[in-house]
Amino acid sequence: MIDEVVPRLRENVQKVIVGKIEVIDMALAAILCEGHILFDDVPGIGKTTLARALSISLGATFRRIQFTPDLLPSDVTGINWFNQKEQSFEYRPGPVMSQVVLADEINRATPRTQSALLEAMQERQVTVDGVTRPTPRPFLVLATQNPIELEGTFPLPEAQLDRFLISIKIGYPEKNEEDQILQRFGEQDPLARLEAVTTAEEVITMQEQRKSIRVEQTIRGYILDIARSTRENSEIELGASPRATLALYQTSQAWAALQSRDYVLPDDVKKMAPHVLTHRLIVAPQAQLRGRESAALLDDIIGEIPVPVEA
Repeated sequence: MIDEVVPRLRENVQKVIVGKIEVIDMALAAILCEGHILFDDVPGIGKTTLARALSISLGATFRRIQFTPDLLPSDVTGINWFNQKEQSFEYRPGPVMSQVVLADEINRATPRTQSALLEAMQERQVTVDGVTRPTPRPFLVLATQNPIELEGTFPLPEAQLDRFLISIKIGYPEKNEEDQILQRFGEQDPLARLEAVTTAEEVITMQEQRKSIRVEQTIRGYILDIARSTRENSEIELGASPRATLALYQTSQAWAALQSRDYVLPDDVKKMAPHVLTHRLIVAPQAQLRGRESAALLDDIIGEIPVPVEA
């Protein structure tokens, strides 16, 4: 199933997104894990366009939430309203009750509104006025944020960052790729012609198949060594949580599946570790003063840990 559907998804998204094959594959790996994605990059790169192309390709229900400082938690989760005709309260679902939710510029909302997503992202359920309702499956939150603007933004708390399976930077296109963008979008928006190439049922089936990818004890030990080293490093104030360790395990399985393998290699772990762990690490103040960043510290940690080899 994965070998059949993933190429269709990749090809369909590339009708809109020029180049960036690795970025698309990273997003597909997160989808195989039913994990949430944080697109953290400068404006105009194509974060929202990529999120929209993914949702259309999946054939999933889609809602977009434009996060602003005046957005309320009820604008995300929904409300109970009084139906005068029926003389009873009825639940009006919020946009979070969709299969794919785009949280655009998530760091522009207040912490109270940001926290409205926490329960849905982790437990895949929403509680309104004491009544808990499950979110539909598959359930994916695709969030975007601009890392360079500080005015009018609220940094995401560590608890919420930890719930994003991976963080992706799209980056600027090459010159020839940007020329293709001018040609492709100069005539007509390709998003308007994009169609679904799979179904929610097929996505759920692929997510179950991903769990069967074999991870040997040596690879599991390698994952544990990386995670534990982030907690023991003196330059890191907050290391990887057990949730992060599990995320690295799952995404390594997904990356192996994307390479048409039924087993995980150390290279799969090394490939996914920066995207899974970097946004979860908090650098110690003394290290920040020396210009150290979480990405560089993680590279040093991975470089020091012996890579398991086949006996």
